[in-house]
Amino acid sequence: MATSNGWFYWAILSAVFAALTAIFAKIGIQGVDSDMATLIRTAVIIVVLSVFVTYTGKWSNPFELSPKTWLFLGLSGLATGASWVCYFRALKIGDASKVAPVDKLSLVLVAVFAFTFLGERLSVREWSGISLVASGVLLLAFKR
Repeated sequence: MATSNGWFYWAILSAVFAALTAIFAKIGIQGVDSDMATLIRTAVIIVVLSVFVTYTGKWSNPFELSPKTWLFLGLSGLATGASWVCYFRALKIGDASKVAPVDKLSLVLVAVFAFTFLGERLSVREWSGISLVASGVLLLAFKR
């Protein structure tokens, strides 16, 4: 999709695959250490993305990237790794139907961080939606 709404299509697919990730991981993590499961998942991702990037002709010399790009992609990779380790540990000991929604508190944090660090301005309507997500997470996370 070349339209300005093309992002929505990819975001919906991301949500579908994220949901499948939780289900497949919860089933697959049985009988294996969560850190080992994260390593296996990461290895699969590396192989699949390597094939995809090569097949689609998107390979470029990574040494031509700017130091700033390397720094922030490196930091993103570290944050992703930490997130995955924590997520798999939570899935190991908790229900997927409870872990996944709490993990989505990241939606709220992205909005706050984007406002704080990127200068993004959300409308009252958008902040209301973010507040509803936060409320839903809290409702799911805490029992009476």
